[in-house]
Amino acid sequence: MENELLEKVANKTLTKEELHQKVKQDFDLLPIVLTGLHSPKAIVRYGCAKVLMDLSEEYPEKLYPYMDAFIELLDSKYRILTWNAMAIIANLVKVDKDQKFDAIFDKYYGFLNNDYMVTVANVVGNSRKIALAKPHLLQRITVALLKVENISVTPHLTEECKKVIAEKAIGFFDLFFDKIEEKEKKKVLSFVERQLDSSRRTLRTKAADFLKK
Repeated sequence: MENELLEKVANKTLTKEELHQKVKQDFDLLPIVLTGLHSPKAIVRYGCAKVLMDLSEEYPEKLYPYMDAFIELLDSKYRILTWNAMAIIANLVKVDKDQKFDAIFDKYYGFLNNDYMVTVANVVGNSRKIALAKPHLLQRITVALLKVENISVTPHLTEECKKVIAEKAIGFFDLFFDKIEEKEKKKVLSFVERQLDSSRRTLRTKAADFLKK
């Protein structure tokens, strides 16, 4: 059954959408889809990852028993799988009764120092879900996101990329500002004020709108 299902994905006789529906009807197929993440064939790897990402949003409680596998996937040699794992983990945080995310907080937010813009942007973008599910982590997330203006420029993360990331961070601060502790609030305001003279118009606007509020 295992090889048959993944073979169908590989030879395109089973689409991602069809695989999604099959798993929804029988969650016992999840271990098979998980093995697909380690397939040498890109179509199988990324097809299975997309299905798991979509399912994690709809049925986090069904995927939570495999949380450790997704945490391991953060170390994948394939960046796309790392991004998928980040998204899946953020979706599972709301059912994280064993505090598995809390244990990997530093690892997850360590990706803010990654060389790739998409990786960093994913951490910032997923932070909203994490803070909503785990309000006790809000201050730690705030402290982590305040550091994004100091991340190093790389061939895959330009000064312009940093401005996009700063914009995303302001979006996060805007959502949670009333719940942020006073000492961090001051730092957030300073961070936002520093973006007012950015060369990126949307960042300047976002900063100005935030400060008006």
